[in-house]
Amino acid sequence: MKHILCLSLLALTITAAPAATAATTLREALTFHASFDHGPDADFARGDRRLFSAPSMKQPRTGTPGLPANGVVSIAKGEGKVGDALRFHRKAPELVFFQGERNFPFAKSNWSGTASFWLRLDPDTDLEAGYCDPLQITPRDWNDAAFWVDFSKDERPRHFRLGAFADRSVWDPLKRNYDALLASERPVVTVTHPPFSRDRWTHVVFTFTNYNTGKKDGMATLYLDGRPQGTMSAWEQTLSWEPSKVIAMIGINYTGLFDELAFFNRSLTAAEVEQLMKLPGGVTALRR
Repeated sequence: MKHILCLSLLALTITAAPAATAATTLREALTFHASFDHGPDADFARGDRRLFSAPSMKQPRTGTPGLPANGVVSIAKGEGKVGDALRFHRKAPELVFFQGERNFPFAKSNWSGTASFWLRLDPDTDLEAGYCDPLQITPRDWNDAAFWVDFSKDERPRHFRLGAFADRSVWDPLKRNYDALLASERPVVTVTHPPFSRDRWTHVVFTFTNYNTGKKDGMATLYLDGRPQGTMSAWEQTLSWEPSKVIAMIGINYTGLFDELAFFNRSLTAAEVEQLMKLPGGVTALRR
């Protein structure tokens, strides 16, 4: 009996050790986490923790700390994937964002990283006409040194996409009409039947690696609910960011719930993305 008990304890120890090690590895890579459980500001940040708002996208960097005063975005108590969440009530010009410097860390060479968050909505019912970007990170514009995930404007069901754009002078030096480009000419991953619903939360992750190498070896992968949906590869991904000008905009033209925004300073593996999705208590569990 004693031998059986010892073997059982040994098995539990062996099983727990890799899980603990994996959590430590994720913790070390974490650079930003906003749970929205204690207000709009981030719980953990390498840079500025504050959430900012601005009247529109035209002058987002002149924003003021806090949510928009008109209530188009609010804290949804007890409605989050874990705890509270942000609720975007309707399509509106107001913009909310976090500063990117150090929170979404930049490297001039051999750059990689990961973004993670959760959404809850029915895109075809809840979203108004036009493009909707739950997350867009850039110092300039959507097609110039930018990462974004969006819902398309015309298709039914609405497509969900990851855009990973180098400097426009790199990927589109002729400045062509984007709508006229072939799908193969766009640095975009498209999911035609995404699994979003009002009845459940959907986990969204994108990873990127081999950026700012000067070679056509850049890769970016989109995950939904822990499963890879597609990878763009063999692109030269040169992004000449000035970190102080980078902002992470959330909920552009979005209507629904948004929760658990997190950034990491390297490209997570598929196994780590699945582990991240299954964390009890959300990303907060990594910081305990």
